Amino acid sequence: MTSIPSVVIDFASLNFATIVPMLMAIIGALVILCVDLVNRNLDKSLYIMLTILFLLVDLGTLIGYSGDVRGFFDLMLVDGISILSQAIMVFASILFIFTTMSKLRFQEFRYPEYFALYLFVVAGFQFMVSSDSLILIFVGLETASMALYTLIAMHNRKNAIEAAIKYFTMGALATAFFAFGSTLFYAVTGTVELGQISEILTNSNFENYPVILLGVVFLLGAIGFKLSLVPYHTWVADVYEGSTATLAGFLSVVPKIAGFVVALRFFEIFLASGDIYVEIILYATVVLTMTIPNIIALLQTDIKRMLAYSSISNAGFAMGAVLIGTTQATNSLFLYWIMFFITNLGAFTMLWLNRDKSKELSSDHSLEKYSGLIKVSPFTASMMGLFFLSLAGVPPFALFWGKMYLIGSAVNAGYIILALIMAINSAIAAYYYLKPIVYMFLKEPVENNNIEYMANSTTAVKTLIGFCAIVTIFSIFFVEPLLNIISYYVQISGY
Repeated sequence: MTSIPSVVIDFASLNFATIVPMLMAIIGALVILCVDLVNRNLDKSLYIMLTILFLLVDLGTLIGYSGDVRGFFDLMLVDGISILSQAIMVFASILFIFTTMSKLRFQEFRYPEYFALYLFVVAGFQFMVSSDSLILIFVGLETASMALYTLIAMHNRKNAIEAAIKYFTMGALATAFFAFGSTLFYAVTGTVELGQISEILTNSNFENYPVILLGVVFLLGAIGFKLSLVPYHTWVADVYEGSTATLAGFLSVVPKIAGFVVALRFFEIFLASGDIYVEIILYATVVLTMTIPNIIALLQTDIKRMLAYSSISNAGFAMGAVLIGTTQATNSLFLYWIMFFITNLGAFTMLWLNRDKSKELSSDHSLEKYSGLIKVSPFTASMMGLFFLSLAGVPPFALFWGKMYLIGSAVNAGYIILALIMAINSAIAAYYYLKPIVYMFLKEPVENNNIEYMANSTTAVKTLIGFCAIVTIFSIFFVEPLLNIISYYVQISGY
């Protein structure tokens, strides 16, 4: 009888440190659930503090990471891009969780499970950006997505379940796309690691190209769903409308960072080799994603839906950096998204502070609601106007610098037509961002309007708004330091 040789795995060789940041978020979620099992009568502020604490530890382990790039059976890839994107995601998640410290406590905030699921979402996206294995990317995507479906459904609005079902249905389709696309690449190359796939395809001169191209289309569909690229964007407006304003803001920022990193790693295989067909597909996707949602946003009378279509268009802008593929474009991608994150956090938080808990309408963020706001609540009008001007790309506010660097990278790489399309779409966006400003500053207040603005505010949330406003106004002083940090991490990743 032949004995099977035993395999001894050296613990040090696993480079366990590569998964420590994600473990912090997962352990935090489990601690919250266990604390709730022991005592169900604790104040929910404790769970907010625990969430922030574990996310801060998570961020600390990322900033202090100095181990090998590879680890955990070579599944993990913690390079500069991974550390940078994880840090942005965790920092954004910390700021977004502060919005739950509002005056009015909604149904979902009464459940510790909400905060545990929130941490599972963060951990899932961290796994997505920390691997070049399609299997682990898939696991991270599903971990985050399943938790997000539940978070949306927990909101106490009649259209929240509808939003969660739409997101789940579209997400299931995207999951199937990702699995089938990965299967095609495994069939052609015999591996699911993007680095090895690139090497094998290059050495074989892209043999079985029709199958490869089909795999690209399916994986673009899966990545496109997470990034809300056209035509995979149809779920966005309804899901944002059914979610709380702050969760909608979270959806517009954090999941997309993970999607951009996966797209960056995947499409580099084809763009670096000069694959004209993949470039054309990506070019068309970027242009349509920038343009179509912008046109739809012009017709919106609800601010939250307008911001939903705006976030789709902004994802198209950022995806342009993946298409361009230069180091400058990659730097611009992260700068653009950091500026977008700060501005969007401020805009969605302002909507959250004006949320009327007593109303069960499908939406309470119509343009008419904010008519003459400058006469009723000057602070509210000023803050909302500031964030809308930044989203419109008006200098010297935050997003202007992101757009300028991104368009500049397109021009320097020879994508003149793409840069022109970006500029035209920025002009279109400026029109619909100015619409709510016109309502707030130039129209008269609605008669018998008993709305109490900023009714949901607390000192913590006002501080958050102040932070966003300061960064948005004085962003010119943060651009150079941010670019230096981004450039450092991008260069050590070889992009």
